[in-house]
Amino acid sequence: MIERREALLSELISVRDYIRWGASRFGEAGLFMGHGTDNAWDEAVQLVLFALHLPQDSGREVLDGRLSLCERKAVIDVLSRRISERIPAAYITNEAWFCGQPYFVDERVLVPRSPIAELIDNEFEPWLAQEPARILDLCTGSGCIGIASGMIFPEANIDLVDLSEEALEVAAINIKKHGVEDRVHLIQSDLFQNVSKKYQLIVSNPPYVDAKDISEMPEEFHQEPKMGLAAGIDGLDIVHRILKDARQYMTDDGLLIVETGNSCDALDDAYPEIPFTWIEFEFGGHGVFIISAAELDQYQGFFKG
Repeated sequence: MIERREALLSELISVRDYIRWGASRFGEAGLFMGHGTDNAWDEAVQLVLFALHLPQDSGREVLDGRLSLCERKAVIDVLSRRISERIPAAYITNEAWFCGQPYFVDERVLVPRSPIAELIDNEFEPWLAQEPARILDLCTGSGCIGIASGMIFPEANIDLVDLSEEALEVAAINIKKHGVEDRVHLIQSDLFQNVSKKYQLIVSNPPYVDAKDISEMPEEFHQEPKMGLAAGIDGLDIVHRILKDARQYMTDDGLLIVETGNSCDALDDAYPEIPFTWIEFEFGGHGVFIISAAELDQYQGFFKG
């Protein structure tokens, strides 16, 4: 192995060489791409630029730059770690992008990838009639959904709720990173347990992966905190509770938006009487529903939480 490494260091010279080598090795190793990139080439680009301390938006002019021996070793180490540990690239770089902004992430939180980003970019149109005064990001993880919403609505106050104290530590880093300490606040709570306000908008990307999907997930997903993914046999353990209790924490004109991913069919089967509005996304993603306070009033007796 040492001999092979030394050969690589002498054979691979340029940035382009290492991107090509990394992409080839990623494909050979059967790595799963789904935590910020969807192909081996883009993932290799991301990690090579990170190892070289170059901006992620570096132009093509860097591709033929010759690397020093020290730089080559650093790149090989980063690419090899991705292969040997099957760790998502975002945990190596400690950075993930959401709504066009970088967020600090590590193994305490899921890597941000929710299609809710598209709703935020569109200011939740056409669903919101006016800018909300208060927003709740329930099961916040890294805090990206709530913080990004706060950037779109600069007058809104945002509460970030999570049961995990470790996740809230990461969210606190991102609150400071984006300079929103005056409007974005942390609450450690089992869903609504320690929540006391009412909100015009509640957004949640809760655990929703069912038992079958958990058992079949690629290794990269098993590097993420299980409590942020697993939600019982049908993936709805947390969603049931949110639906049952959310209305108490919503204004009369409030909206609840919840991501359920592949468990969307199970939710429709669980509540055939309720016409959930499933949001269609232009740039990919599925399994996000929206329901109003008035609709929650209408169907309150059906919820199983």
